[in-house]
Amino acid sequence: MKLQAVIFDLDGVITDTAEYHYVAWKRLGEQIGIPFDREFNENLKGISRGESLERILEHGGKADAYTPEEKLELATRKNEHYASLLDSITPDDVYPGIRELLLELREQNIPAVIASASKNAPQILRALELADLFRYVVHPDSVAKGKPAPDLFLRGAEEVGAEPNACVGIEDAQAGIEAIKSAGMVAVGIGEEITLKSSGADVVLPDTSGLSLEFLRGLIE
Repeated sequence: MKLQAVIFDLDGVITDTAEYHYVAWKRLGEQIGIPFDREFNENLKGISRGESLERILEHGGKADAYTPEEKLELATRKNEHYASLLDSITPDDVYPGIRELLLELREQNIPAVIASASKNAPQILRALELADLFRYVVHPDSVAKGKPAPDLFLRGAEEVGAEPNACVGIEDAQAGIEAIKSAGMVAVGIGEEITLKSSGADVVLPDTSGLSLEFLRGLIE
């Protein structure tokens, strides 16, 4: 079997925007009387904006304190702050080895796809000057369920005509690894081995510098 596509998460795999998410959510939490710390923030990695807000409200004992319309306003307020922080991103913020891997994939005509819970993915990729190296970016609103459901990864494979079992997914979050495995793909984790292995990662690398086309092909072929 040949490698047909590589499907990437964005935050924590292509670049680090996790700190910006934390800053924006923390400020919103403080505005509505729900302070939280970095430990709790780990629960928000890899999931959608709406689900993150629900977890924050539950954490603060305010799960039923807001109407759907008010929740939408809160999520929008957070995203506006987060988007303003993205203005500082430059191509220098691409993680080690990622640009080189994407160039290898393009040279071999193997599609690279983004399957991220972030609705800001196109903006981030443009800032990183990587947009042209991805064949497709899955919009989170285009699927029924976010991670840990497999929908984002399955849609990414479908859009580039790849069979799921011939795809490699790359993630740094437990929810993302679970989504990749549910999609029937090979899962590469980036980060803490114990945590990601427990979620089903086939292999875990401490950082992105070890990624290469040869390495990914070896996992499939």
